[in-house]
Amino acid sequence: MTDSHSKPLVWLSGEVKTPPFSSEARLEAGFLLRKLQEGENLSMPFSRPMPSIGSSCHELRINDKDKIWRIIHRIDEDAIVILDVFHKTTNKTPPQVIENCKKRLKRYDEMSSPPP
Repeated sequence: MTDSHSKPLVWLSGEVKTPPFSSEARLEAGFLLRKLQEGENLSMPFSRPMPSIGSSCHELRINDKDKIWRIIHRIDEDAIVILDVFHKTTNKTPPQVIENCKKRLKRYDEMSSPPP
């Protein structure tokens, strides 16, 4: 059951489950997502802005036992939109991840905007 003041999560891609996440990393991801749903602004080391994807886009940073996970999301007025979940293997976000997130956002915005 969610609080009436809590924003829903809208999953456009990816999931957080064990495996591949460890139980600890999955719980941390859930804890951080809940904070976002309740309107808390997260900053480093938990969250970093991703303006290369779009306005109000961020990445949650979750360190697991042997992996580093990222949850790319956008904070909307009425929801937290999950754009991608991936395990990071380099210092930079892969260009394909950025492009896929932009495409998903564009489709989402087109589908959720009212007809003219």
